[in-house]
Amino acid sequence: MFRKGSCVFKDKGEETVKCNENGKIVKRYRNKAIIEHCDIIGDKFWKDHADILRDGNTEYQRSGNNKYEYLKSFEVEDKLMQSTWVVVRLDGRCFHKFSDKHEFEKPNDERALNLMNACAKAVLEEFPDIIFAYGVSDEYSFVFKKTTMLYNRRSSDIISTTVAFFTLCYNMKWKEFFPDKDLKSTPSFDARTVCYPSTKIVRDYLAWRQVDCHINNQYNTCFWMLVKSGKNKSEAQDEIKSSRSQDKYEILLKQFNMNYNELPAIFRKGSCVEETAKCNDNGQPVERLTSKVVIDHPDIIGDEFWVDHRHILKGNTTPN
Repeated sequence: MFRKGSCVFKDKGEETVKCNENGKIVKRYRNKAIIEHCDIIGDKFWKDHADILRDGNTEYQRSGNNKYEYLKSFEVEDKLMQSTWVVVRLDGRCFHKFSDKHEFEKPNDERALNLMNACAKAVLEEFPDIIFAYGVSDEYSFVFKKTTMLYNRRSSDIISTTVAFFTLCYNMKWKEFFPDKDLKSTPSFDARTVCYPSTKIVRDYLAWRQVDCHINNQYNTCFWMLVKSGKNKSEAQDEIKSSRSQDKYEILLKQFNMNYNELPAIFRKGSCVEETAKCNDNGQPVERLTSKVVIDHPDIIGDEFWVDHRHILKGNTTPN
């Protein structure tokens, strides 16, 4: 194991699947995952396990002194377009199951949201090229500055590092937000990168995510209030499936005396994470400009936030 490393592959093995009517055991050959520590440089392993690589005899042109140098020609060049805003959108994988297993409160678990925010804040502190992040539920979007050359703008490296660090933070910070609960399963996230050519399109993207936050939260709030009032899930879905935003507002107000607009902003608007200049008690920037990462829940659809925070997108508040 120390000298050769580990190989994980599938091979056929006998497995008992059932007993027939006479009580005789019936066995079948099925693929099983196997771990071995073997020599894969020579031919013997591959001859003994010929099914792993069915087309292993294909020859390719080789160059250089190292006979394995030609393998680099198969690597995909996945560099992102230059002079564009890079957005990494991260999503929880199978988080419905994860939230049920850990008994998250419905429709919103504030501790779970604050945990996501703390992880996003840690990501901004770790990667200076990330200038802004927006999150809702189990989703977070990270905006990299237009001039970033992080990992030479290779998409796979940017995605894998961002996801890995966020996941690490989620695991390490769990007890900080859920001291009364053990982590019963490992959370996992996937992500994608998108390049946006202008400031206007970046703002449109972030506005779209906040609009989606409002739509989903209003629906979920209405749905779970109906369920908690005694309706089953099918009845609750039927009551609101064709309703408009105003209809849901009226249901919450009239049936549950709940003003949707007075719910915590973190539920209705999501969370923004940004780096801001440090100010003194009078609100004036200190002479030596230092910055800190802050979390807030503002409206990012209109112009006011972006005018007040010109430093995020370098003052570009008009289409360009």
